[in-house]
Amino acid sequence: MDQISLAELPEALVEEMLLKSEAIGNVLYNSLREIQEKKTEIRKQLQEGNILKRDSEVGYPGIPTTCGVDGSYAVDRLLSTDLAACAAVAIEGLTPPSEKRFWEKPHHRVFIHPEKHDPDTATVLRGLMMEMELELAVKAPHDIVFLDGSLTTPLIYMNQAINKVLEWENEGVITEIGKELKNRFRQFLTDYKTILESARTDKLWVSLPKYTTKRELGKMFNWPANYDDRAILTYILSPGEFTSPIPLEKPLQPWHLKIPFNDKELEKLRDEIISAMNNIYVMYYRSHNWKPVFRIEMASFIANDISRIAILLQGLKYQTGTPGIIEPYPLYIADRMVKHLSKAVSASRQTTTRRMMELHNGDIGEILFGMHNYRTESGR
Repeated sequence: MDQISLAELPEALVEEMLLKSEAIGNVLYNSLREIQEKKTEIRKQLQEGNILKRDSEVGYPGIPTTCGVDGSYAVDRLLSTDLAACAAVAIEGLTPPSEKRFWEKPHHRVFIHPEKHDPDTATVLRGLMMEMELELAVKAPHDIVFLDGSLTTPLIYMNQAINKVLEWENEGVITEIGKELKNRFRQFLTDYKTILESARTDKLWVSLPKYTTKRELGKMFNWPANYDDRAILTYILSPGEFTSPIPLEKPLQPWHLKIPFNDKELEKLRDEIISAMNNIYVMYYRSHNWKPVFRIEMASFIANDISRIAILLQGLKYQTGTPGIIEPYPLYIADRMVKHLSKAVSASRQTTTRRMMELHNGDIGEILFGMHNYRTESGR
């Protein structure tokens, strides 16, 4: 385990937390034991429901080419302004096999711009990040494209972002990040529709959320409510086993996406996307003994095609063979890369500050104060 430093915490606080840890361990163990006691019963339910399958049943196609797409955003809150940035990257999976088809460069997208202080800047950044991720995913020529998070996440984030931009505009506030979001919106709808429908037989777009609360199977079979499906199935499925795709749990309210323009074509695209949202399927797969179960969300065109399922499972098995990495290799590398965005923003701030000092004729302290973080910086 990683070394943990507690030097800056009060000793009494640490002691109290450690004393409570044994009680927490008892609670969690009792919850886990409940699953262990019902393991045989749960497997029987899956077998009788014709849901539990083995990857050997679908065959062994050739190893597909893969790539992973992930994004990140950061807001560097300075004394006078905010530096808002977001980025997305696409990373090819383990090779061989390597994708020989043309792959348009660059394999990344990035946005950075100063914005006025606003607590909701991050909300708009997330929407812009989603636009970048989906653009890279659609342009990737690989057989399988892994997306981080749920297939429903882009719609949720985008709806929040568009509402916030329109709210700003109603207040007379026009921002660069808002203009960038709206400029990319049409392409976002087109790309999202392509991914949600996955009509091309030579391409698979699938999402693999790491954190989930969904319980489609748990509600179907009345499993313990303390754990989501992925957690329970990690203790139930053996390596090579997967569950037949089932429809994604429907939301309590209908899906909704705000359109920032009066455009009939965009409204038609939006309606097609919402229709496709109701045809998302989910399955679970355990590729190796040293991996947890993967939750995989996909379009109905993939879920209902056994040959495409076989390609998907083969790609997952090949890209998860490394112990110690609990997600597909290209997603892991993409995540590691893009999560360093905040460091790049910090470096950009230093370069920006230097340039401002070169242009300024007065007291450079005015520049330094304005471009300093709003709180005391330490540990540099």
